[in-house]
Amino acid sequence: MNLIWEVSLTEFALVTLVLGGLAAWMTGRAVALTWGSWQRLAIYIALLSLAVRFIHYSLFGGTFLLPPAGFATALHYYVVDFIALMLIAAAARQMNRSHQMSEQYSFLYDRSGPFGWRRKV
Repeated sequence: MNLIWEVSLTEFALVTLVLGGLAAWMTGRAVALTWGSWQRLAIYIALLSLAVRFIHYSLFGGTFLLPPAGFATALHYYVVDFIALMLIAAAARQMNRSHQMSEQYSFLYDRSGPFGWRRKV
């Protein structure tokens, strides 16, 4: 057991960063395309983190939130998964929002890097 991964680094990278990260990226993109808020994104990522925690539990023998004996450990790794997935989803949302603002409001904004936009002068 480590502070970031529960079973092994490979398992954390495969389940949380690859499988969950791809789903988080698509979730962030979907929230941006529907002009959703940060709160909506956080709710979706909280649910996705719960699903990722269940995959850790069911396939690799990690902890889950239901048995009271391992609740504190499972909550810690749930928060780790949530933070990792939220960072990925936030990057996807901001990148897509930047594209939206520069494309749909091209008369007002120019793209300023992959994550931002600036007002035209």
